[in-house]
Amino acid sequence: MQLVSCEVVDDDYVNVSAEAEQQREPIISPTCPSDSSRPLHKGYLDFVSDYIDSISSILRPISLKIHDNPELNFKEYIAHATLTAFLSTRKGWTVTPSAYGLETAFIAEYDSGKKGPVVSFNAEYDALTGIGHSCGHNLIAICSVGAALAAGAAMTELSLPGKVILFGTPAEEGGGGKIKLLDAGAYSDHKVDINLISHPGNVHAAALVRTNAYVNFRVEYFGKEAHAAASPWEGINALDGLITGYNALSVLRQQTMPGDIIQGHITDGGIAPNIIHAYAAGIFVVRALTKKRLAVLRAKVVKCFEAGAEASGARLVITPLMGYDDHVPNKVLGGVCRTAFNQLGGAIPTAELDLIYGATKASTDQGNISYAMPSLSLSFQIDSEVGPHNPGFAKAARTRQAHNAALKAGKALAVTGLEILASEDLLKAAKEEFKNISDE
Repeated sequence: MQLVSCEVVDDDYVNVSAEAEQQREPIISPTCPSDSSRPLHKGYLDFVSDYIDSISSILRPISLKIHDNPELNFKEYIAHATLTAFLSTRKGWTVTPSAYGLETAFIAEYDSGKKGPVVSFNAEYDALTGIGHSCGHNLIAICSVGAALAAGAAMTELSLPGKVILFGTPAEEGGGGKIKLLDAGAYSDHKVDINLISHPGNVHAAALVRTNAYVNFRVEYFGKEAHAAASPWEGINALDGLITGYNALSVLRQQTMPGDIIQGHITDGGIAPNIIHAYAAGIFVVRALTKKRLAVLRAKVVKCFEAGAEASGARLVITPLMGYDDHVPNKVLGGVCRTAFNQLGGAIPTAELDLIYGATKASTDQGNISYAMPSLSLSFQIDSEVGPHNPGFAKAARTRQAHNAALKAGKALAVTGLEILASEDLLKAAKEEFKNISDE
């Protein structure tokens, strides 16, 4: 098997056409720049494409079954049963249902029998309340399943060492299933080196997807009831505390940084207009570009609520509910994925534009994975007039076009995994980049 060039190319200065790249003599470089697109091993893309095409007719009914039976956080029973049953039929795969104490999580493993890197993929399959698979998680599921199976088959066919792991990760939509698996040791127990996933959208395809860090929490004020007309001085108005804190947030917003987002709503605003309210509460969300910035912004938000307590005399209780880290894409992995995706007919631009197109204010528990190991979340486009978290997107996620787009993304992810299995230098570069990011 011929190894195509991994020559140093810096996208800041050099624009190498695909035709010129094909004509170049093979060169093996011990290091590759983290922000360049990368030539691929000859044959990987063809093998993966043929393999995934061969199981397309099997994957589509799985996608439709998940789509047509939307299930919420940690209750994805049909999706879990469908996926684990199918994977159990694949030769060489070991499947563990209800893994790590999570009823709808699973782990599927393919071992080459030779010591080497461990490449992993995450599958999502939960839905949203009332609007079903309006985030296209049925597509994420078959993308990762197809990618994992193709990588496993190629590993045997091409005599590559290592393992391929497919994690079934429930409850991305606010439940943090990946975080629970991470904390339980699922990734460390399997000695995972890299992790790959995808997400559909109605935006430009991007390999270097970045998401916001976020945290949400319940804010409660406890005061003392009194008659609002007869003896208001005897009361402590919890609602005044909450409103004072809420208004303080509005003042804070004029001095927040680009990328900072503060959201919230009042869930309990009192029970009658003629009493001093003994209880008031709300749910609030804080987002920022990075988890480091999020910590700074959250501290300022908390001071706003503390000001409400100080002004009203009500007792303040803040209860954390859920939080996701920002997703930090690994540029080494992104360079490989971008090349593979574009050779399949995609049009992801150079690394600098890739980072711009890949930026989103949304959040995902894949962000926590990116702080634990080199991670990539490939964004692929499906035909939809609206974006995710809209009923129209759920309809689009069921189409044949969306199915084909998901499989193309799966092919790119599979090739990315194979390149890591085949190159110690590439894996080392990905890990070195990750180390530098995690040390910041």
